[in-house]
Amino acid sequence: MKKILILASLLLVGMTGFSSKTDEVIIPDQAIRFRVIAASNTPEDQQIKQKVKTALQTDITNLLQDSESITDTRNSLKGNIKRFENVVSTTLLQNEEATIFDIHYGLNYFPEKLYKGVTYPAGYYESLVVTLGAGAGDNWWCVLFPPLCLLEAEETNTDDIEYKSFVQEMIEKYF
Repeated sequence: MKKILILASLLLVGMTGFSSKTDEVIIPDQAIRFRVIAASNTPEDQQIKQKVKTALQTDITNLLQDSESITDTRNSLKGNIKRFENVVSTTLLQNEEATIFDIHYGLNYFPEKLYKGVTYPAGYYESLVVTLGAGAGDNWWCVLFPPLCLLEAEETNTDDIEYKSFVQEMIEKYF
């Protein structure tokens, strides 16, 4: 009887989870975002934002590779703010950039954003935010938990991506 209930639940979830948009990504309510805001929209400031983003994303990917829950991710981020400050400082020094910056973990404001076919409302979200200079430029953001941007960062050849069905995996696991 237990297997029948699990199978019925999985089928229901699977059927309601299908969408006409295959590239649609839904960010769950329990998510941790990551945002880097440029000092301005000058090409130089946007380039520095990209370099800081890349350095931090690489560091955070390594840090969170064994994280299995939102609590693990939250604790790792909170406990490594100084580490992130060092990564940003080093990146700015290597690029001979004297920009001041601020790093904040907690509830931070995000403007409305269209991401992979879904519009996310403006609001305060749990996040790690790096603000370069005055923070008056365009920003880059992604989701650290679940690790959507970390998975994107690891993608090098998208032609070899293998898609799996959640429902199929659960059926194979339990039956």
